[in-house]
Amino acid sequence: MSARLPILVRMEDRRNILFDEMPFSYKLIKDKKAIVYHKGKEVFTASGKDYNKLQRVIVMDNAYELQLFLAKITGNFKRGNERG
Repeated sequence: MSARLPILVRMEDRRNILFDEMPFSYKLIKDKKAIVYHKGKEVFTASGKDYNKLQRVIVMDNAYELQLFLAKITGNFKRGNERG
């Protein structure tokens, strides 16, 4: 994907990891739960409010927003060692 990202998107993901690599995936399971994967490994099970928010993000059909949301709920986002 060689398209340039808007400035607001680049501020959140300066290294373009979420946009280029798409490291997160998910699988909806029964009982209103979802398993979230980071690079193929299970890292989080979303339920309750997180599951409802995930459903809303999925409906938006925006791949970047979905990656950003999954990064935030799993805690794999901005660990403090990112430098500009």
